[in-house]
Amino acid sequence: MTALAGTAALVTGASSGIGAATAKALAAQGAAVALLARRPDRLADLKAEIESAGGTALVVPADVTDAAEVASAVERTVVEFGRLDILVNNAGQMQSGPAAEAALQDWDAMVSVNIQGVLYATRAALPHLIKGAADAPRGVADLVTVSSTAGWVARPGTAVYSLTKFGVNAFSEGIRQELIGQRVRVGVVGPGTVDTEIFSHLSESSREAFERQTADMVKLRSEDIADAVLFMVTRDRRVAVNHMLVRAAEQTW
Repeated sequence: MTALAGTAALVTGASSGIGAATAKALAAQGAAVALLARRPDRLADLKAEIESAGGTALVVPADVTDAAEVASAVERTVVEFGRLDILVNNAGQMQSGPAAEAALQDWDAMVSVNIQGVLYATRAALPHLIKGAADAPRGVADLVTVSSTAGWVARPGTAVYSLTKFGVNAFSEGIRQELIGQRVRVGVVGPGTVDTEIFSHLSESSREAFERQTADMVKLRSEDIADAVLFMVTRDRRVAVNHMLVRAAEQTW
């Protein structure tokens, strides 16, 4: 039997990169996976890929910055699958540049997606995770948030991005302590430099600076972070892996 047979999972930011890789990894281990993101066409393609490999997937389009849309997506997941055992908060946005020159809308966007998106999905999912843990054959549910090495180390040009990631780390630790005794594990995965399209949204100057900085680095793949998430959620119920930093081997920060 696969490790997650009989479970249901919801992954935010599932339309590409780490989210898509994580959804596929969970499905391959037997979880029915709800795919949440703003791009339904991408989600439909991912659903087809998962199903062609023998998995189960559900498309639940939503914008993580809209609390009502997120709540509706969570409810639809529970109605369709009958339960919720795993939430992966993966949706994220990154902008960089000197604070004195930054566009305020970039800051607002990062706070909306990276913080409010995590809050909205977590709040909607928690009652279902608690219930799922209580009657799950494996005896546990999991809440995993994808943070960043920027949640442990702040650097010039990414002050607000780090603010959001330090913030979700602190939120996760508070929630972890609240849920002790309710069999819902809370984990944070902090990826280093991953080769995903998140960097394509940077301004041209920031992107060029990033490319110079990482020119000699073999970047992580999305599947590497999916492996970390999968490791967290497939431990025996006695084991809680709360923090995991996954850096590119040549990364210094």
